[in-house]
Amino acid sequence: MDLLLTSAGLRNETLTDALRDMLGKPFGSANIVYVPTASMAEPGDHGWLLSDMTRVHGLGWREFDILELNGLPPRLVLDRLERADVIYVGGGNHYHLARSITGNGLADGIREALADRVYVGLSAGSMILSQYLTEHSADVLGDTADLHLLGATTVTPPLPLLDAYLKPHLHSPDFPERDDTWADRITARADFPLYFIDDDTALRVRDDKVDVVSEGRWRFHP
Repeated sequence: MDLLLTSAGLRNETLTDALRDMLGKPFGSANIVYVPTASMAEPGDHGWLLSDMTRVHGLGWREFDILELNGLPPRLVLDRLERADVIYVGGGNHYHLARSITGNGLADGIREALADRVYVGLSAGSMILSQYLTEHSADVLGDTADLHLLGATTVTPPLPLLDAYLKPHLHSPDFPERDDTWADRITARADFPLYFIDDDTALRVRDDKVDVVSEGRWRFHP
């Protein structure tokens, strides 16, 4: 199982090199599937999605597929995921993404696919890997509005592969409230392990071993 859990995608050479190393072959010899599902629950301008998609596409893949998880037969979705060497899951509303996986019966198939593929998460795409993705953590982190937006009060972690919660965009200019004081307030009431990572950082998980790949700043609350 190889996971590269980023805050804002492949924003620097260190993160890109980490993916290349995990993949074990040139990008031009590999297929990638880009999953934008989490973004569908976000209103407003989606230029950030297009910028990230363009950045990833520009790495020069043999095949660059785009796959929405909702509205297609589950077997067709899983076939498309299994065609890829890299499954890249983008940002947006992580509760919508989690519910799209569980609600469409995709969790077991995706987990099986991850046994011999590389998974890259961006923000929401990284957060859904936590076993602590629940309504309780939503309350602790102040994210209940994103859950209630869906008309939901509960959430089940679809791919509970990370024994910590990941909170992205530390010190990001796009999220100016996410400073050290914000992180301190969360850790004061959190009863689960937490990584805070900035947009130049990722968690790398290989065979259940977790390390941090970074050109920026991050924090861990045990």
